[in-house]
Amino acid sequence: MAKRDYYEILGVAKNATEDDIKKAYRKLAMKHHPDRNQGDDAKKAEEKFKEAKEAYEMLSDAQKRAAYDQYGHAGVDPNMGGRGGPGAEGFGGFAEAFGDIFGDIFGGGGRQRGAGGQQVYRGSDLSYAMEISLEEAANGKETQIRIPSWDSCEVCHGSGAKPGTSAKTCPTCNGSGTVHLRQGFFSIQQTCPHCHGSGKIIPDPCTACNGAGKIKKQKTLEVKIPPGINEGMRIRSAGNGEPGTNGGPPGDLYIEIRIKQHEIFERDGDDLHCTVPVGLTTAALGGSIEVPTLAGKAEIELPEGTQHGKTFRLRGKGIKGIRSSYPGDLYCHVTVETPVKLTEHQRKLLKELDDSFRKGGDKHSPNAKSWTDRVKDIFK
Repeated sequence: MAKRDYYEILGVAKNATEDDIKKAYRKLAMKHHPDRNQGDDAKKAEEKFKEAKEAYEMLSDAQKRAAYDQYGHAGVDPNMGGRGGPGAEGFGGFAEAFGDIFGDIFGGGGRQRGAGGQQVYRGSDLSYAMEISLEEAANGKETQIRIPSWDSCEVCHGSGAKPGTSAKTCPTCNGSGTVHLRQGFFSIQQTCPHCHGSGKIIPDPCTACNGAGKIKKQKTLEVKIPPGINEGMRIRSAGNGEPGTNGGPPGDLYIEIRIKQHEIFERDGDDLHCTVPVGLTTAALGGSIEVPTLAGKAEIELPEGTQHGKTFRLRGKGIKGIRSSYPGDLYCHVTVETPVKLTEHQRKLLKELDDSFRKGGDKHSPNAKSWTDRVKDIFK
């Protein structure tokens, strides 16, 4: 089945700003999140959630978005050689060849060359998923993560050649890293298939690094999570991606935030929602009750006769988002609990109370009276 357009999925225009894309994704993520959809709609909601997530990941990345805008889904598909695809090393085949053609005609083309005319490639970006709690998202935190790094091979000192030997100039491209193919009036420049753009070949590679000239290791990186960060947002760590080729600049590391499901609160933008169970007598008589907030406890005054589903709003008790001037609000949704496991004495008291309600007529249950009248109208 053909993929839907990413802009159509998020419901934004092609000239949408980064902020517009984030807002659209946040709205869809809240609507279709698996925790909010159960039963028959769960599978469909999960598919829409994944679809929105994929669209956001592509359009929120400037490099991937540019590739998608120019080549469509083929530009971000790793199986098609797309630059924006996960793990893709760069744009190859059609895009690379024709990028050279148009670069030669109009000047430029975006290619970089290192010393000796070799092709220089920027390293690939890396992605790291970090899971944090709602409290950490609200207050921010400083932490450390372990990420892959590449150090120069100590055996060959970065040359890739076995000690005592050296790399040779590639005979196919004569050290330029590129080859030219003529097709009619056009001259197509492509990366040399023999040396892969390095301009050199290594007849006897170093056994420690297999000719790569670098060894993959791990390093510790300090990460600062800003207060108010939300699900799906990313933190860019410049230069901590994979190293470039032939002296090219390294890629970047993108830390994508995942927020754990909270036991009490549910986040909606900068607002928080929670369910507050209230006993039958407390709802009937009213009174002060304690409710939790991320900053501690707060009190709510229940009016006499509070009904099930009543919502109380606590201003400023939500989360102050990264781009917000003021914190959001906390919405407390009351659920009135029916007593269970009654003793005989409690049953007797409730029956006496019910009898007194019946003698009082409809004034004790105005909603029930209104509902009964509507039912009568239906069956007239």
